[in-house]
Amino acid sequence: MGTMDFKADPSAVTINLLLIVRPEEAASKEKGQREGQRGGSRGAGLEDDGNGNSRSQTPQRRDLNGLQSPKQPLSDPKQEPTSTSLSSFLPGTQVTVEIHPEDIPLQPIRILSLEKGSQRLPSLRGRDNKGFLGTEAPRPPGAKDLHVYPWDKSSLKSMPVDLQQLQKLDAYALKVNVKSSVEELVKALLKQARTDLEKVRAIWMWICHHIEYDVVGYHNKSQVSSKAEDVLQMGKSICEGYAELFEQMCSIAGIQCKKLSGHAKGHGYKTGQTFTGNSDHAWNAVYIEGRWHLLDSTWGSGSVDDSFTKFTYRYNEFYFLTHPALFINNHFPDNSNWQLLKPTLTLKEFENNMLHNSNFYTLGLLGTHPETPIIHTVNGKASVSVDSRPGTLFMFKLKGREEHGLMTLNKHGMKLDIYPQTTGSHKLEIFAKPSKAEASDGVYKCVVEYVVECGSVAEAERFPRDLHQPVGPSWFSERQGFLRPSHRGPTIHTNDGRCALTFTLGKDISVLSSLHCDGSSLAEDMGRRHVLQIHRRNQVELKVHLPHAGDFVLKIYSKKKSDPGNYDYIFNYLIKCLNTEVKWPPFPQRYSKWMEDYEIVEPLSGLLPANRNVQFKLKMHGIAKVLVQAENPHPLTNNRGCWEGTCNTSGCREVFVMVHENANHSFYSQVLKYEVETQ
Repeated sequence: MGTMDFKADPSAVTINLLLIVRPEEAASKEKGQREGQRGGSRGAGLEDDGNGNSRSQTPQRRDLNGLQSPKQPLSDPKQEPTSTSLSSFLPGTQVTVEIHPEDIPLQPIRILSLEKGSQRLPSLRGRDNKGFLGTEAPRPPGAKDLHVYPWDKSSLKSMPVDLQQLQKLDAYALKVNVKSSVEELVKALLKQARTDLEKVRAIWMWICHHIEYDVVGYHNKSQVSSKAEDVLQMGKSICEGYAELFEQMCSIAGIQCKKLSGHAKGHGYKTGQTFTGNSDHAWNAVYIEGRWHLLDSTWGSGSVDDSFTKFTYRYNEFYFLTHPALFINNHFPDNSNWQLLKPTLTLKEFENNMLHNSNFYTLGLLGTHPETPIIHTVNGKASVSVDSRPGTLFMFKLKGREEHGLMTLNKHGMKLDIYPQTTGSHKLEIFAKPSKAEASDGVYKCVVEYVVECGSVAEAERFPRDLHQPVGPSWFSERQGFLRPSHRGPTIHTNDGRCALTFTLGKDISVLSSLHCDGSSLAEDMGRRHVLQIHRRNQVELKVHLPHAGDFVLKIYSKKKSDPGNYDYIFNYLIKCLNTEVKWPPFPQRYSKWMEDYEIVEPLSGLLPANRNVQFKLKMHGIAKVLVQAENPHPLTNNRGCWEGTCNTSGCREVFVMVHENANHSFYSQVLKYEVETQ
């Protein structure tokens, strides 16, 4: 005969029964044992921890749903006995029953088959002590539940979910206000839910919007109850209570649900840390449409602040039926079967994986390079890139500040080169947002973090304070009307201190540009005079003459010509010059009468030599007369749209170019101003 070992209890009475049942009423044959079946082969005193693991505990009485029942003597008339037809047992089954005194917790009934290779027992279904019909004990995940790792980037969820179709149900679930009991709450929620998906959704929405994370209880867990009824009445709990309430509500609704436990990369997680000791988080798995799916109602409900003193309701759709390949990013179950992945990850792989939080995926990001959270500099530089769907803007912070880096945008993401200015460990945070304001609240959200280990500093790579990230032209500047840039990279290297850039402009665009560097060598007005703009039809050329060697920022602004408002910043370049001999004067000063489509051919320098004859050539249209005013006036002649002539700089400190706009007018307007070198 088959036997089962029980803990020795001198006060227990053991009764052995042999049940004979007609073979034609026996259940159909099936191989193996069902995980979670109360007739499993676990020894007494072991309890399922919700992950399919056994752990030693004081034996407790449980109803057929696995829910813990209060201690009650056998004779308590309020306890409705669980009845099971004898015909549901197999022929030749031994039932061992232990009868304990009232004050000792009851040991669940254990069932053993006498026959080798026995048939599996059908699931016991019965009513719990509240009178609700329980569901079958959850089966373990099978092959069809497993998702081949990695994520195929087609969907964030493990099954098709039409959120628009669920809007009406969501709105209904949020308004349900029943707290008399968990059963009454579920009854109210299910009035609008038909399918298993809708039932789970209604329960999910209610918990996420009505149960607050208990930050006080987190710090004093001994004062917190995780029992479903207590969580409902208090309206707050920690993760254990969220998962317990979710499991019981699903059980009442007839949905198979498991409470899972494990490690999580949640609040307080440090990049690259190892996980030791007991589990620190709890969540759930639900069985819908023939498969297991994962969800975390704690993280779906909101977030806590950095000091872990305040909880804020902030609903997060991402953690509802999350794709397992994404869920594993920050949830590691004690039982690897509940990863629902093929192959499963080891704890070491989980620890070393990049942490992509929910913002990473909901903003349409697809991947990061490198894929390890700790990166090391090579010759003082570390490089990171992020793949995204088109239309994503990025920013970064190194040790909390947006500096010591060069970030460029491309159509499918961004690339970042980091140059830490001190050795050691540096926290690198990358933020993102959609470029269209209507697509979000316009706020950058942290999407991924790295730790940059710097062994040596690249002393030559120091960026000007005015450098704005991202650097260089991109799809964003193109969207603002700056098309076909002559220089597509973020950095321009010049040996002689001069460079020129051209763009094709979209319609109705007016451009403004200025040069910036650290220190006081370039005041704002002088920064504009070191860039000369030349417009030719729909093209603009920016000529840059650097005042000295060093690192400079060329900032470019624009506005609609028809818009009387201010110019908006669009993008910038980094200009580098190592030649210490460089010393270019500014371009001539331009007055408001200098039209955008006028052009200086010569002289380009705003500083003229003294006591010289200087040749002038200016392209201006619609003008009646032009003269250069030095010590004496020097009229220029019009030759096919070019006003040409010579001016002598003797005896003067300044030279002005004057225009007579209309032959009928008697006055001239200043359009350009040159300075003359002192002897």
